[in-house]
Amino acid sequence: MGIFDTLSFTFPELTLAIGAMALLITGVFLGDKSAKQISMACVVLLVGAAVLVLVGPSGTQTSLFDGAFRIDSFSSYCKVIIFGAAAFAILMSDRYLAGEQLGRFEYPILIILAAFGMSLMVSATDLISLYMGVETQSLALYVLAAFNRESQRSTEAGLKYFVLGALSSGLLLYGASLVYGFTGSTSFDEIARVATSTDTNTGLIIGLVFLVSGLAFKVSAAPFHMWTPDVYEGSPTPVTALFAAAPKLAAMALFTRVLTTSFSGVLTDWQPVIAMIAVASMMVGAFSAIPQTNIKRLMAYSSIGHMGYALIGLASGSAEGVRSVLIYMAIYVMMTIGTFAVILMMRRRGGMTENISDLSGLSRTNMPMALIMTVLLFSLAGVPPTAGFFGKWYVFLAAVEAELVWLAVVGVFASAVSAFYYLRIVWFMWFDEPAPAFERDSGPALAFAAWGSAILMFPLLTVFMGPLTQAAGIAAASLF
Repeated sequence: MGIFDTLSFTFPELTLAIGAMALLITGVFLGDKSAKQISMACVVLLVGAAVLVLVGPSGTQTSLFDGAFRIDSFSSYCKVIIFGAAAFAILMSDRYLAGEQLGRFEYPILIILAAFGMSLMVSATDLISLYMGVETQSLALYVLAAFNRESQRSTEAGLKYFVLGALSSGLLLYGASLVYGFTGSTSFDEIARVATSTDTNTGLIIGLVFLVSGLAFKVSAAPFHMWTPDVYEGSPTPVTALFAAAPKLAAMALFTRVLTTSFSGVLTDWQPVIAMIAVASMMVGAFSAIPQTNIKRLMAYSSIGHMGYALIGLASGSAEGVRSVLIYMAIYVMMTIGTFAVILMMRRRGGMTENISDLSGLSRTNMPMALIMTVLLFSLAGVPPTAGFFGKWYVFLAAVEAELVWLAVVGVFASAVSAFYYLRIVWFMWFDEPAPAFERDSGPALAFAAWGSAILMFPLLTVFMGPLTQAAGIAAASLF
């Protein structure tokens, strides 16, 4: 394959990288007065990259750069959702950044660079390219977490994320070096060949343990979740919305590709480990969220729990399990974007509010907002017939088919416990005395994200569930 043929497969990534550099230079010359125009240009870049993925050769499987990256249905599926979530994160932040005097041109460009790193992550098929993608994403996210330099909480969030992220990168690198040392290669295909051909390779398993630890940190799975509540609470709310959606999908996709392609030959070694991480994540998410009074902190523990449910599908180690992970993560991203759109609407004259008690009596002060939040909370809890129920149904079914019935039972229990804190917020909104009303003018982007997510939570009334499950099935099959 010639250099031009190779580059034709990387048009989405080239669009983001070159576009980000051009917009950065433009912003430097024009200053912060160009922030709004650059934000719109970044949204156009992300939409354009998603279109290039869709019209590109997604039906073929092509290895690029001597096997370092792979373009296939799996990577294409994830990239479209990542670019869409990143675009919504930029659009939803407009009113917030203006209200907090944070309208700087670097903000959307950092999101573009983070999306570029996530795109590399989901296509990586080599330990070196894996690390490049993870660090490209992480460096941009470290800056975004501390974007509000005047806020002590934001600075603390950025510092915690950076320090703990460096720790996880160290674990990831150490694991990669051990895997390389005991297999003689960094290529996923070669690692898979060695893992399958040898009976017992203790060094390879130890390296896998460190790899899993580093990747579990990136998806904020317990017991590597300690950064999540503080970073979610301290970061600017639109940044938290981004953290909770696109990077989680990218990290889970990377997690899935590493285990199912490189280490499928040692499935019996990593399957119980992933199952226990899933259990720990679900339990931490279910019980730690109950006493929370800050809604962003509650969403942090909620995301930990949801990563546990997604890991149930991964623990099955089958194509059906991977399909369930992809379906679940797509629905999770939609739920998260909608929920944070509502959280961004929690604004009064004095500024943003984050306490759950501020939602009290919302049905009497802002009925549409209460309806949207109720639908999204029901879906997060997995109440039928919402999309969240179907997401959990697919991962539990995959676990049962993989003879991990006990894991599905634990998942159902954790889901029942987590329903308590979701439904408690619903109770506050519909039955408590009203708190002071929020501002009505939230902007078209937030309204569209909130209403759109709420409508999509009823898959029986919309047409997205069929194409989603079909696309997820094709994407999962490309890994096997």
